[in-house]
Amino acid sequence: MNEPLRRPAAYDAAGVEVHRPVPLVPRPTAPLAPVQPSGVPSVASVVLPDGRVVTGYAVTPAQPEPVATKPPVARAAVNIALGGVGFLAVCGGLFLLTAFITALTALVTQLVILAAVIFGGWVAVQVFSARGHSSGTTVNIRKATFKRNHFHG
Repeated sequence: MNEPLRRPAAYDAAGVEVHRPVPLVPRPTAPLAPVQPSGVPSVASVVLPDGRVVTGYAVTPAQPEPVATKPPVARAAVNIALGGVGFLAVCGGLFLLTAFITALTALVTQLVILAAVIFGGWVAVQVFSARGHSSGTTVNIRKATFKRNHFHG
C-alpha cells in the first residue's frame, strides 16, 4: 500500500519537450467599444499606448464623508431669537387680553350705575307719587298739627 507510484514510460525525462512561450508582437488596433448586456456590471476597457487593451470592472473611488460644516449662526442664538419672537407674540396677546378685561370692567360698571339710576328713580317715583291710597291722608300743611308724627288737619 505504501509503495511508490510508478510513472508510465511516456513521462520519462528523455521524452519530454519543453516549449518556451514566444512573445507576440502587438498590432495596433482600433479601440473597442464594450457592449454590456443589462444586468451585468459595466466593464471598463483601456487601450494602452502600445496597443494592448486592458479590461476590468470599474471601481468607483471611495468618497470621503462630507465634513459637517458649522452654520453661520449658532443654534443657541437661533433658539434665543425664536424665544424672543414667541414672547413678543404672547405679549401682544396679553396686551389684547388686558384691554378686553378693562373694557369689560368699564361695561359692567356702567351697567351697575345705570341699574342704580333706574332703580333709584323707580323708588323715588313710588315714594313721592300721589296715588289715592286709602291709608294716606291729604293734609293742608298750614292748618296741620303733629300728633305722634302724623299729620292731622
